[in-house]
Amino acid sequence: MPTRTAAQHRAEASSTYDAYLAECPARQLLDRISDKWVSLAVNALADGPQRYSELQRRLASVSQKMLTQTLRHLERDGLVSRTVTPAVPVRVEYALTPLGCSLLPVMRAIKGWAEEHMDEVNVARAAYDTLD
Repeated sequence: MPTRTAAQHRAEASSTYDAYLAECPARQLLDRISDKWVSLAVNALADGPQRYSELQRRLASVSQKMLTQTLRHLERDGLVSRTVTPAVPVRVEYALTPLGCSLLPVMRAIKGWAEEHMDEVNVARAAYDTLD
């Protein structure tokens, strides 16, 4: 058997991902990116690097704990970078990485779809709720 490079091993492994399987890591990633705060944070960061306080204002009603957790998860997954600038007070900015930018069209589409079809969903919900 010929020796394979690390890149070949990675390519082989990635071709076997199937999110329908419970143990597939892609399922965990789908769980992460389907979170509402992840979607909103990625969309908010599309406008460029932002400080934590700017993101918190933009994502109305997100708790400090949830925003911190979301940003840490996004940083761990390589979707967001965190830059600390020494100053008084210390300046911390978050920005989309190239990988995060590649997710942006999908997140924009989902956000846009939700905003565009909310009235229809409300009508369907009301009709469903009267079936009792």
